[in-house]
Amino acid sequence: MNQFCSMGRGLVCRRRRRHGALPCYYAYPFPVPPPDEPTLTHHTSTEGPRLLDELCAVYADAYGVELDGEKVGAFRNRATKALDRPRYGLLTAQDGEQMVGFVFGYTLPAGTYWWDGLTPAPAAGFTTEDGTRTFALAEIEVRAAWQGKGVGRALHDAMLAERHEERATLATGPQADAARALYERWGWGAVGTIPGKTSSYFSEYTLYVLRLPRGARA
Repeated sequence: MNQFCSMGRGLVCRRRRRHGALPCYYAYPFPVPPPDEPTLTHHTSTEGPRLLDELCAVYADAYGVELDGEKVGAFRNRATKALDRPRYGLLTAQDGEQMVGFVFGYTLPAGTYWWDGLTPAPAAGFTTEDGTRTFALAEIEVRAAWQGKGVGRALHDAMLAERHEERATLATGPQADAARALYERWGWGAVGTIPGKTSSYFSEYTLYVLRLPRGARA
């Protein structure tokens, strides 16, 4: 049975499983969705392939690029590979029949290359991963018409509230000043830069870290 909870600004979160003790930030029982507001739905990796075209459509709209262009093609490859990552999670925002936003990520495995080349050099043990410590927030996108309406923040908060890792991390590309400013307002802190890999879209990335509430209580 689906359950609903308010997510601030009238947004609604629909879960496929029963709520835990603290399922999301600012969550209160709400029996039916408010009208004209997106519904947030959690998905597993097995559902990802059938949603891939919709994810690409949202991504293209968010960046104002052609659906069959290089940028969306690179995103499709990343989104497809992410489905095989450990503890993958996908959360979508739906307005009627149209997907208007999404966020997905996964747990960093032991031996990950995520932190390779981090500058400045971090404290001892900072980059150590055991397969349960860090959630990588890989992508978060919202259609242009829905940006600035709280959809991205609701997706962000609802996804992170479900995670049991100690911390979360994300990467931003160059010239992403607006995105970095937004993440910093949401509590993320920059920890340094890493060089892009051979197959990466950018030559350098800035890494951010955020401590997670469930991980802090563990």
